[in-house]
Amino acid sequence: MEEARGIVDQLDRIESMRRANAGPAELLAELRVLLHEAEAWSKDEGGEAGERAVARLRAALARDMIEV
Repeated sequence: MEEARGIVDQLDRIESMRRANAGPAELLAELRVLLHEAEAWSKDEGGEAGERAVARLRAALARDMIEV
């Protein structure tokens, strides 16, 4: 449950930063934190759906790193 709360908190931080027009590098750093939190959650509670969600997030971050 703690991992899920961390994910929600991180999503809130990212959304606040986005609304404040944070730069791509700042947002990408926060997304990396989100990825680590999602991986922890997936290992503890996420099952196959959680693993797929983490894989999609990892792929999205890889694409974004190319653009930054």
